[in-house]
Amino acid sequence: MNEIESESVIFGGGCFWCLDAVFSMVKGVSSVEVGYAGGDKENPTYEEVSSGNTGHAEVVKITYFPAKISLENLFEIFFLIHDPTSLNKQGGDVGPQYRSIVLYKDDLQRITTGFFISQAASLYPHPIVTEVAPLRSFYPAESYHADYFKNHPRNTYCRLVIAPKIEKFKKTFENLYKNQLDALPQNLKH
Repeated sequence: MNEIESESVIFGGGCFWCLDAVFSMVKGVSSVEVGYAGGDKENPTYEEVSSGNTGHAEVVKITYFPAKISLENLFEIFFLIHDPTSLNKQGGDVGPQYRSIVLYKDDLQRITTGFFISQAASLYPHPIVTEVAPLRSFYPAESYHADYFKNHPRNTYCRLVIAPKIEKFKKTFENLYKNQLDALPQNLKH
């Protein structure tokens, strides 16, 4: 597999604004798309998903380059920035739309997900309740949800909930943090 080939994985772990903000800062991640998955309603809206009646979770679709970052690293970050032992809630965000979930696209991703969850289980005092389900459909969220932290850094939720998750990621995975210099061409980094 060369650097040009990309893969994708879909995670849900609370509000998708949090996951979007953190995974957008990961080296090797080319894009993060917020959306809805895991339920039955076709083309749901934010309001419908927020009701908790669609079966969907708020999720992110992470597109990454395996030559630059491993799926294992993405799982490590995922388990760091949310509580996989909390059923249908993350902090003050409560409801099935905030559940911990991994939606797999094929058998290899399903087996890999099971392996990483079993590896992470020893790190927690309570059982991991992360749902593992086949991906049937991914529905992109409304455009105003994309890059929410980046576009609203002074928002109270962003400062109190998202910013600490970003700092935790940066402190724990300093080598995977994509800083501004990483985006510059080599000849401009000096």
